[in-house]
Amino acid sequence: MLPKDFQPERYQELLNEKVATVLSDFKALDAPEPQIFPSPNHSFRMRAEFRVWHDDEDLNFVMFERERPREPIKITTFPFGSAGMQAVLQPLRVLLQGNAILRTKLFQAEFLSTLSGECLVTLIYHRKLDDAWAQEAIQVEKALNIKLIGRSRGQKLVVSDDWVTETLQVDGRSFTYKQPEQAFIQPNAMVNQEMLSWACAHAQNTDQDLLELYCGMGNFTIPLSKHYRRVLATEVSKVATRAAQDNLVLNEVDNVAFARLAAEEVTQALNGDREFRRLKSLDPPLNDYKLATVFVDPPRAGLDDGTTRLCQKFNQILYISCNPLSLIDNLKSLSVTHRIEALAVFDQFPYTHHLECGVSLIRRGSHESTN
Repeated sequence: MLPKDFQPERYQELLNEKVATVLSDFKALDAPEPQIFPSPNHSFRMRAEFRVWHDDEDLNFVMFERERPREPIKITTFPFGSAGMQAVLQPLRVLLQGNAILRTKLFQAEFLSTLSGECLVTLIYHRKLDDAWAQEAIQVEKALNIKLIGRSRGQKLVVSDDWVTETLQVDGRSFTYKQPEQAFIQPNAMVNQEMLSWACAHAQNTDQDLLELYCGMGNFTIPLSKHYRRVLATEVSKVATRAAQDNLVLNEVDNVAFARLAAEEVTQALNGDREFRRLKSLDPPLNDYKLATVFVDPPRAGLDDGTTRLCQKFNQILYISCNPLSLIDNLKSLSVTHRIEALAVFDQFPYTHHLECGVSLIRRGSHESTN
């Protein structure tokens, strides 16, 4: 996403065009008209990464067009970035440019920020970092009021913390999240709040339990926990699972259990095909859950065939997708057993072709055909 893509005066037009490209495919599956959740037209990205370009004594943050991968484009302003990111982008560049210890063999900078303005920057190098680097980094943290991490091959130096704390508002409630540097984080916090509210609005079966696959650091898990008796949430990433446990404590949630399992392993466990030691300490045991709803937020490839069949066993499927094409492909199978109750589109990535979608599916009644 380059500065030339920034077209705030055309934002609504571009969003309408983007939605129109997928609408007919959803209508072919008898989906209702979608709710459309726009993004702010500027300052919406909570994270971004830039290459660092050295030209004699000059240092700049740059990006590249896919068609011209050898021609750096200097980033002097970044209107897509959050207010916190924009506040430190150029002051940090100036400090790095004037500091030989910090700039030597620096090749990338990654920014992670929050709605409150907190900002963590990871500087990535082609050299080993030492105490001299750490001492200079401490001064940059103090000068810019940021958190700083240095990385090189096989090395990670954390100056203060390797995480930020985000607070999101969902239906009048505040939820606090510890967001580690390497965990997946929804890039557009304002739209993320709309996604969380939409998911909660379509939650059902408050006296029963929720299964969540691909839970990450608990972004959806924690707000949804208010709508179910219990939640069993699964994730394969160790970094995300540790953050999810911390986030339960931060939000005083006591009805969620996390299991570090891939979606395919969850299918095997629920089908009784395989026992997992990682589930031995589950409290309550797996057999005690009354799982009536499944929530999925899979990678861009969507659900594999086994996970799709698992989802078809639930009364309700809540599906968040970052790829409408794989979602539509999955819906062709899921709509055999379920009807699409609600459809939403979320503009996580303004000025690009990317579109996030949400679908609520309800198991078809006995009077409805499943052929």
